[in-house]
Amino acid sequence: MTTQRFDTRRSRADESPTRTRPGTRARANEADEADEADEREHEHDESVTTCPECSGHLAVDEERGETVCEDCGLVVSEDEVDRGPEWRAFDASEKDEKSRVGAPTTKMMHDDGLSTTIGWQNKDAYGNSLSAQKRKQMQRLRTWDERFRTRDSQERNLKQALGEIDRMASALGLPKNVRETASVVYRRALEDGLLPGRSIEGVATASLHAAARQAGSPRTVDEVTRVSRVDEQEFTRTYRYIVRELSLEVQPADPASYLPRFASDLDAPDAVERRARELVETAKREAVHSGKSPVGIAAAAIYAAGLLEDADLTQREVGDAADVSEVTIRDRYRELLRTAQNAQQGQAAD
Repeated sequence: MTTQRFDTRRSRADESPTRTRPGTRARANEADEADEADEREHEHDESVTTCPECSGHLAVDEERGETVCEDCGLVVSEDEVDRGPEWRAFDASEKDEKSRVGAPTTKMMHDDGLSTTIGWQNKDAYGNSLSAQKRKQMQRLRTWDERFRTRDSQERNLKQALGEIDRMASALGLPKNVRETASVVYRRALEDGLLPGRSIEGVATASLHAAARQAGSPRTVDEVTRVSRVDEQEFTRTYRYIVRELSLEVQPADPASYLPRFASDLDAPDAVERRARELVETAKREAVHSGKSPVGIAAAAIYAAGLLEDADLTQREVGDAADVSEVTIRDRYRELLRTAQNAQQGQAAD
């Protein structure tokens, strides 16, 4: 009787349909979808790497932006996006110079800007203030980091000089390219051994003045001397020595390069600056500016142009802006007006 009941129960279980839980069915469907995605991805990879005509291997031609079969030459795709750099390099040094990966290097820092520094904020990554013990520890780390960055006397010299160049350039309003050039000039003077017997500040001032002259943004000797830590005599003597020893190609200062700055300081109209430029160009053609201070020529041109354009500019105002005396302005502006009048008469006669 017991055996018969067991067989009956077993036969009913065999006749009943198989039942699955909802969670098990969902997991099975997800597994099937994942298998189908893998098959599609595998088929896609085979279609990309295999030629649809001859089943040969495909190669990417980056210069033409095409995908070509190596066996039959079929062009599978064209006009692809070039994801490489837009520049070309022919050696390792040129590649390093043109690469834009990482922080840019600069000659304005003694280590070319490649090292890192510990920030001065005494806060953690979440912006919370550090404890007294942690602040003391961080200050100690900053001290050792500063010592390791300048390992010898030459690096300490270069660091001090580049800081001095940056300070004077900021006071004079010189652009970044002038600061870079001045840093390169000082590095050359340091490498050639031109610093013994001369102060760091003097060579740094001379390098900045030479760089400003080369870049077409000159500053007067008085302006440079006011922001420098050396006197005018030492500055001019060091400047002549640096230019001679390094064979720098420094052209004589053009009076026209001072006009925009003087006109801006005086709030002069644009017509005054244009007329002053015409007077300077006429003086250069007639060689009137030869042997004279370009600053005095520029100041006199501004004052003469103000007279011709009926602008309210006095000799004192122009002299204060250009840092020249009123006597110089009176002598030079008469020469400029006389030269312009003679040039006009000569053109009328022709």
